[in-house]
Amino acid sequence: MKLVGLTGGIGSGKTTVAKMFEKLGVPIYNSDKEAKKLMNSSKVLRSSIIDLFGKEAYNKKKLNRSYIAEKVFGDKELLQNLNAIVHPAVRQHFKDWASRQESSYVIQEAAIIFEQNNHDFYDKVILVTAPKSIRIERVLQRDSNLDSAQIELRMANQLSDSEKIKLTDFVIENVELKTTEEQVLAIHEILLLEISKLRN
Repeated sequence: MKLVGLTGGIGSGKTTVAKMFEKLGVPIYNSDKEAKKLMNSSKVLRSSIIDLFGKEAYNKKKLNRSYIAEKVFGDKELLQNLNAIVHPAVRQHFKDWASRQESSYVIQEAAIIFEQNNHDFYDKVILVTAPKSIRIERVLQRDSNLDSAQIELRMANQLSDSEKIKLTDFVIENVELKTTEEQVLAIHEILLLEISKLRN
């Protein structure tokens, strides 16, 4: 089975693209959702996060996401420390999940594959892109707690698309849904063909 990474900056539409692959029968692992579950359910992660942020990191045994977001997005070192705690746990959880799937390939949707220098872990990586103005507009529409300045601050914590393109295998420009679907189908067919050739 092939492991495929799906990534892209905030507001690029990774989840929209992931759902398109899911419709084609590809199992999808959403790293962000699974990380949040693990941070609530794992006693080891909970203890490490409290050590890093203090008791305010949890509110009634639930991760205090707004408190942590406020702390890390202006502090790259703190963000790196949080990632160093969470990412190994998510990686192991993904491996266990992938081993139970029965498809030709699986996709791990993850925001910072290149920032964490994790692209070599995957057989292929797909990058989702969109113009910055569209990305900001999308995030503003889905998250009323953020303003343009906060979104740009988050973007600054991620590599630029031009840097990521040099390292990726496939690029999907996600502006018009119909065109995005066509790109998804084309990549899906390429991956299936490559896997079929390896088997023969």
